[in-house]
Amino acid sequence: MRQPLRLAILTAVLLTGLPATACGSAAPEPPPSATGADPSPRVSHVHAVDLNPADGMIYVAAHEGLYRVGAAGGLERVGATGRDLMGFAIAAPDTFLSSGHPGPTENAPDPLGLVRSTDAGATWQPVSLAGEVDFHALQLSSGTLYGLDAGRRTLRVSSDGGTTWQLRATVAALDIAVDPTDPATVLATTADGVVASRDGGASFGAPTGPQLAFLSWAPDATLYGLAPDGALHTSVDAGANWRRVGVVPGGHAQAVTGLADGRVLAATTGGLFDSRDGGRTFVPLGRPPQGS
Repeated sequence: MRQPLRLAILTAVLLTGLPATACGSAAPEPPPSATGADPSPRVSHVHAVDLNPADGMIYVAAHEGLYRVGAAGGLERVGATGRDLMGFAIAAPDTFLSSGHPGPTENAPDPLGLVRSTDAGATWQPVSLAGEVDFHALQLSSGTLYGLDAGRRTLRVSSDGGTTWQLRATVAALDIAVDPTDPATVLATTADGVVASRDGGASFGAPTGPQLAFLSWAPDATLYGLAPDGALHTSVDAGANWRRVGVVPGGHAQAVTGLADGRVLAATTGGLFDSRDGGRTFVPLGRPPQGS
């Protein structure tokens, strides 16, 4: 089992019977032969979903590898490794950061440590901590990179793009979010609620707020929190207060990303979904919004 910590935290955080479908529990998918369209990819678990500014396309980091949402709405495989992409972040146009585990036919360290792609996920290069660290969340803010070290239940921080790291607080978290305008402000989801740090992750306060599984800070400073059952909450005061705004269809939560202009991407066990109204309503990802 590749991620006992993630399963343990999910069980504790959710308390709603989230099924044990996390990575390592599904039979490995045969490795892809090449980058290209895959009309019916088998994606058992989504770890992250985000938009690449270079091409305006949505990328999906999953247990079976990296995908992008094609113009017709279907998933297209990116790269040929079939890596289990755990922590995933788009750092700049066509520049992706990730962690996780090698694909079934790869000869690479496990865990991968931090890896980087400068060609939108087609190829990956090691950066640091290969064979040592499995980051289950990666977040960037103003040049500061945070990584949630799943094995040690520790927050790490880097100011040089992930080449070197400093250890910060121990926190049994499932996900983290960093204020896009203040890299010293970090929130994390735990079994007891959301905990906040105002000192760059050196310490965290007492848990508050609703029970949330995943977090995302949008560029307009709106903070999105996805509950285990798919209920979406927002905060405009850095997590001090939350308001439930909608529900992502499909069941148990897997990922959420807040984008500009009230757009929200989310993944549940029922699929990938897109909101253009701040999370009040969702449609399957790839479907045009009404009126377009």
